[in-house]
Amino acid sequence: MGVLLECSGLTKRFGKREALKQVDLSVESGKIIGLLGPNGSGKTTLIKLANGLLRPDGGSIRIDGQEPGAYTKSIVSYLPDRMYFADWMRVSDMVRMFRDFYTDFRLETAEDMLERLEISGSERMKSLSKGTKEKVQLALVMSRKAKLYLLDEPIGGVDPAARDFILRTILTNYSEDASVILSTHLIADIEKVLDEVIFLKEGQVVRQDPVDRIREQEKKSVDALFREIFAVPMGAMDWDTHGREGER
Repeated sequence: MGVLLECSGLTKRFGKREALKQVDLSVESGKIIGLLGPNGSGKTTLIKLANGLLRPDGGSIRIDGQEPGAYTKSIVSYLPDRMYFADWMRVSDMVRMFRDFYTDFRLETAEDMLERLEISGSERMKSLSKGTKEKVQLALVMSRKAKLYLLDEPIGGVDPAARDFILRTILTNYSEDASVILSTHLIADIEKVLDEVIFLKEGQVVRQDPVDRIREQEKKSVDALFREIFAVPMGAMDWDTHGREGER
């Protein structure tokens, strides 16, 4: 399997604060990777750099061998950490927007997922619950036949039933030659679907390993190791006031 995402000495500053510090990592195709860290660790910054929404202040980042740009946007499907559809939009408007913008958008896949969710194309976003909005946005993102899916806090702020649907959607809608990078601080909920994890702490990668190796070497779950490394008490990461991570 080839390297799909590669960072070398990647650095990003906001004013005097370094959000990412000399990050070195590589992600191969065909995997679901958890990008894990507490609020403010740099997860959203890394994902925005990979999506070309931010530019690095040092080092490099490459997607499929290319710097973020027109080509990488054509192979990357991005779920941001905030809703970006206007409340007045109908679900059908969003589907048409994705169809018109992305040549790899699979209309039948999107329509099938929305039908299983019992969501009508005529419904407006303002009439949907937060969890349903999250599902709609994820369904559209996962309906692209992308090489890399960047999902920033896809399970934050939704109920357990919605989380189960979101994880099933991720598992069943990406191809074997693609990869999913899933950013979260809710480790226990997603550990079962992960192949590999990247731990970010204060803008630095402190560990990158396959999940099976962690369980074999450490004799504990990824969630338990996370709490140990970051000294996080039970229950401290379950929700934030906005249902999303507050970092940049």
